[in-house]
Amino acid sequence: MKLKSLKLVPILICGAALGLAGLAQIFLSDFRGLQLIQRLEWIAYDWRLRLANDFEPPVSDKLGFVSIGDDALTIFSQGLLNTNLQFGLKWPRHIYGRAVRELKAEGAKAVGLDILFADRRPDHGPVSDLFFRQALEQAGNVTIAITTGVVPDPYFREKADGLGDITQESDSDGVLRRVRAFHDYRLWDTLIQKEALFGNWDLDHAFVQSNQIVFARQTSDSARRLSREGEDGKTNRLVLPVTPDGYFDPTELTQVKSKSGFVRLHKAFNEIRTWHLGIVLAARELNLDLEKAVVDLKHSRITLPGPNGLTRVIPVDQHGQFLIDWTLPLTDKRLTTETFESLINKDLDRQRGSNITARFGGKLVIVGSTATGNELSDRGATPLEKDTFLTGNNWNVINSVLTGRFIQPSSLWADLLLIGVLGLGAAGLTWKLPTMWASMLVGLAVAGFILLAVYATVHYRYWLPIVTPASSALLAHFGLLTYRAFFEQNERRRIKEMFAKLVSPKIVNELLKADYRLSLIGARGQVTVFFADVRGFTEMTDRSHAQAEEYVRKHQLTKIAAKTYFDQQAQVVLHTVNVYLGLISDIVKKHDGTLDKYIGDCVMAFWGAPAPNERHALACVRAAIDAQRAIEHLNQERSATNALHELENRQRAANGQPLLPLLDILTLGTGINTGIVTAGLMGSNAHVVNYTVFGRDVNLASRLEGYSGRGRIIISEATYVELLRDDPKLASTCVPLPPTKLKGFETAVNIFEVQWKNSSPTESLKKS
Repeated sequence: MKLKSLKLVPILICGAALGLAGLAQIFLSDFRGLQLIQRLEWIAYDWRLRLANDFEPPVSDKLGFVSIGDDALTIFSQGLLNTNLQFGLKWPRHIYGRAVRELKAEGAKAVGLDILFADRRPDHGPVSDLFFRQALEQAGNVTIAITTGVVPDPYFREKADGLGDITQESDSDGVLRRVRAFHDYRLWDTLIQKEALFGNWDLDHAFVQSNQIVFARQTSDSARRLSREGEDGKTNRLVLPVTPDGYFDPTELTQVKSKSGFVRLHKAFNEIRTWHLGIVLAARELNLDLEKAVVDLKHSRITLPGPNGLTRVIPVDQHGQFLIDWTLPLTDKRLTTETFESLINKDLDRQRGSNITARFGGKLVIVGSTATGNELSDRGATPLEKDTFLTGNNWNVINSVLTGRFIQPSSLWADLLLIGVLGLGAAGLTWKLPTMWASMLVGLAVAGFILLAVYATVHYRYWLPIVTPASSALLAHFGLLTYRAFFEQNERRRIKEMFAKLVSPKIVNELLKADYRLSLIGARGQVTVFFADVRGFTEMTDRSHAQAEEYVRKHQLTKIAAKTYFDQQAQVVLHTVNVYLGLISDIVKKHDGTLDKYIGDCVMAFWGAPAPNERHALACVRAAIDAQRAIEHLNQERSATNALHELENRQRAANGQPLLPLLDILTLGTGINTGIVTAGLMGSNAHVVNYTVFGRDVNLASRLEGYSGRGRIIISEATYVELLRDDPKLASTCVPLPPTKLKGFETAVNIFEVQWKNSSPTESLKKS
């Protein structure tokens, strides 16, 4: 594999892992295809929030709740408290007036009714609605509910202390985790509402201009609804003239002209900002000025100012939503609770003059439903419970504002930084370390990050995403592992093919077990270089060629026959030198050396690369000794064979038969040097690639081989020093020679001759 590809592919894998995780984080809430990742992130969030509650976070003592449960429905349906208080599922409004009156009497600081009063109830008589209206006015501290679908009747709205938004928007998995800090409402004049109801006008999509308001009939064809005529001939568009400040003449709608000519203009609509019910009640306690709230969605925060520098900063998303710190379930003893029927019974007793124990003095009280199976039911899933009363979001929001403790999500830039750090860290570990260590450390890093995220949530309510950063680490890790498995298989195959003929099987196995990529593409290190030249090869070649020419002349061979004979003699010469070179090469590999190349009749080898060998000089010298002894033994065998051939040739000559050729006797000259060299692959993938070493110390070994002559081993002073350290006994057999001036070296070189004939080859082999 080319070096460029080696660097590019891992970078692409790592970049893809980080890019996928980063894009998933950016579009997590906008792209439906990422719902699985979002669901996993929500599961991790819910788990951390449950863990956080095990540590009992701070809770205000100002929280109260009056629950309208199934028992209340039974009691009022049977009239168990009073026969005048007997009614079915649709309760008259005066019952809520009694609750408000009792809470006021007990000294509640503020009351929030998590109940919708969309219209009046004439079926219960006008006194009932009037009683509730008067109770609101007299209490002066009651906030009534509003939602995007239901606006309270002005009859009640006018006397309430304010409106509190109770709109709930659960996530796609049905869990209520967040609410909007506020909603902006357009409250239309009652006359316009009436006409819109009868005429089916779409108030939500009314087009407001400086001098008119355009209403359209509700239709699914929004593109045509402002211009199309109805089948009944009536227009589908109503244009209502208004003054620049938004007032209209009611006679434009009623077509009834005033007899006096005096017309009282009506305000077409009022635009109001309604804050979450919990925020409204908490603001009453802290005297926060919601009218002066600073909404900065660009920087994901809403600032609520208060007296004496007191502020509350709510972290929100781009839609104005914030995460609910679900701290208090209904069963928590720190929440002051009472049933609705008990509260009404206390009001009855108070009216009779009885002494009542006040439980809600100074409290911020939510009145809401815990009933099941009827129109009052308000149940669903939260991070803490699969099925609970969702009205609890109100007092949890109150608690967050009072304590100043909100769940703060990390910014997108922080999320992307986490993804980058974890992904790059995992990639670095995977690329640099063995698979087992890399997997273990990446796993520990991901686990450590998860623990960090849990700690941040539990103690600081700081929410870090877990899934996408962990995914970036795991994707990078497993992607690079897959690549490494594929790459290393190719590398193993390449190393095996390249070195199987250059080194011993033992060294090949060592290379396959370790990561030697850097050393293969170039590295500096200390090695011992070996040059061994077969002496007498040139004379043998010249003699063989002269004999062949003599034979051709003597026998007057044709051109074709002469070429055939010359080729046969060349093969004999080549076979002879191959026997010598093969013998030397086998010994090099036996001593775990690296066979570099054949330079004519010269063998180049080295020890210490690519596999490390701390005793490379000793291994090289021992290989040289064994090579000399092997050549000597080969020559003895060839001399014995020649003696037999000479005896047989006498007989052949007498009989006129062709004589048997005599085997050539060759000797070996060896030069060895130890020093710093550059080792690596040399050549081109398109042509020839060879693992070799080069440098000044390689040249010195070559010069020592040229100086060695026949049957001698000449080593440099550097090699001798290594021998003294690793094998003093062998070093003692070396004979120092006079400093010698060698070609290419300015100063004389100290050299030594190894007395290989005095060393036992068996002993040498054992030591290696």
